[in-house]
Amino acid sequence: MKRSNTQRLRDALEDDIINGRRAPGERLDPEALGREFEVSRTPVREAIQQLVASGLVTVSPKKGTFVAKVGIDQLIEMFEVMAELEGMCGRLAARRISDAELTELREALARCETAARAGDPDEYYYENAAFHDCIYRASHNGFLDSEARQLKQRLKPYRRLQLQVRQRMGSSLEEHREIVAAIEAGEAERAERALRDHVLIQGERFSDFVASVRRLGTLQEDAV
Repeated sequence: MKRSNTQRLRDALEDDIINGRRAPGERLDPEALGREFEVSRTPVREAIQQLVASGLVTVSPKKGTFVAKVGIDQLIEMFEVMAELEGMCGRLAARRISDAELTELREALARCETAARAGDPDEYYYENAAFHDCIYRASHNGFLDSEARQLKQRLKPYRRLQLQVRQRMGSSLEEHREIVAAIEAGEAERAERALRDHVLIQGERFSDFVASVRRLGTLQEDAV
């Protein structure tokens, strides 16, 4: 199906924001966007409205349109919800995963191990995303799958940033192994706990994460 100019522009901007090519706080110039994507004012306006609705963009009267900065309180709240959604996916996956899906999960873990051995946090990030997608599908709950993916998209730049913290990639991989072991064993509560703890930012991980985000200037100072 051919996408409209609005859809094409929205998808491109969303991808840029999520993957860090447009930084939090960066101004979006509607006229420049129109020239860049060779579209009229209407698709630009509609695309920006949709991005505002998704929380990726903010509009400030008389100042302009900006890539959203997320306050630390809101960010941690989002991670808390993400942890609960992931935990629920893990619990259901431990009960419902098929043999084929379990094979896919093991293969995803193996690719994470390869990326970790290579010391490549960006490659690990993408393989990590595929690993979690396997678990969402294995929950066999379409609504939960959709909600988890939607929030994961909102948190994508920050989850990627987590892997830049020293030694986080190695500890993440160990947590992945525990998650797979729990799902293989069909231990629903263990899988739920492992996934929740894997995603939740707490203790020293919280301090390290906040320091990393502050260093890159991606937090609202008045929310810290």
